[in-house]
Amino acid sequence: MKSNLPTVYIVDDDDAVREALGALLGSVSLRYASFDSAEAFLKVADRDMRGCLLLDVRMPGMSGLELQRKLRDQGITLQIVIITGHGDVPMAVRALKAGASDFIEKPFNEQVLLDRIQSCLKDDHQFWITRQALEEAATRFGTLTTRELAVMELIAAGKHTKRIAEQLEIQDRTVDVHRFNIMRKVGVRTLAELLRLWSVAHHPAQL
Repeated sequence: MKSNLPTVYIVDDDDAVREALGALLGSVSLRYASFDSAEAFLKVADRDMRGCLLLDVRMPGMSGLELQRKLRDQGITLQIVIITGHGDVPMAVRALKAGASDFIEKPFNEQVLLDRIQSCLKDDHQFWITRQALEEAATRFGTLTTRELAVMELIAAGKHTKRIAEQLEIQDRTVDVHRFNIMRKVGVRTLAELLRLWSVAHHPAQL
């Protein structure tokens, strides 16, 4: 079930837990999809998934921690809430250190869980707004001419106008014109904003 609509994904091998979670989410009109194993979810997971993942930490076959690692390796950025039994709290803590948003113990308080889910969905929404803005910035950098790109790379390297002019064997005024055109094409007003967008656009991990 692939979708780019915000969805709460449930991955738990316990039929009763999946049914209870599905009923809870349905009662507040949250879109959800459930899977009985990490392997089943991994088959449909992709980088365009939006929402959050309710993930059982201990399951037959692939564990929740292993699934979390595989998703991270594939660049899938879903917010993750670990569902754990009392004895698995140390594993849940490991999941947090590996990037999970939160964990909740069974039996869980329904309102507490819903609050955490809503928080994750809000964070996911903000992430996608940021990602789209940065992808647009990267596209704008792609409109630069070869010479503008050369100037931009030197600006990003911390070079001043005079040094850029010397390195590219052009006039200082020409560097200033290129910088003006670069900022106009990218759609920024300040050098600091230009440098920030360049940095993030060229280092996806900073997302």
